[in-house]
Amino acid sequence: MPGNVPPVADEREGLLAFLDQQRQGVRNAAYGLTDEQARLAPSASTLSVGGLVKHLAQMERSWVAIMVREPGPPVDYADGFRLREDETLADVLADYTKAAEETAAAVAGIADMGYAVPVPKGVPWFPDDVDAWSVRWVLLHLIEETARHAGHADIVRESVDGATCWPLMAAVEGWPATPWVQPWQPATGDGTPA
Repeated sequence: MPGNVPPVADEREGLLAFLDQQRQGVRNAAYGLTDEQARLAPSASTLSVGGLVKHLAQMERSWVAIMVREPGPPVDYADGFRLREDETLADVLADYTKAAEETAAAVAGIADMGYAVPVPKGVPWFPDDVDAWSVRWVLLHLIEETARHAGHADIVRESVDGATCWPLMAAVEGWPATPWVQPWQPATGDGTPA
């Protein structure tokens, strides 16, 4: 997806398009990484690119379950932030794509963006004084959460190998090299771009 969301026809399409743009930023941050690199947590935090992808898929599924009033999938919060040795980056990226498809299907099944989504009670990070959000609110929250973690993924990725957002996007989308941006290329054995 280019740096900007294309024109949209309505609110629903716009919210889903902006959510997908943020997802693509996360996917771009993972572009070209090996499984070992995707497991690295090179900054002061314990975040890794692979762990962020995995967390975002789990987070999105949890919010969709709340939105459609179904029990959410069981989640191990700490495990959800790390790419285990028995997992691959390709697998968690594929699962993230599947979670996005599930979100789109759930939203398509709800006619009114103002549909009430009950706020789960007894959860410390949810407000006690709010009874319901709307589907619109949930999608805005998914955009917010995904954008926050896309920024984390950018920082982690840059700490892994120096790759940054625009050169990665250029590589993913096959842009020609320009004086302004050179598409990212994997480093050779001596550390220079291939």
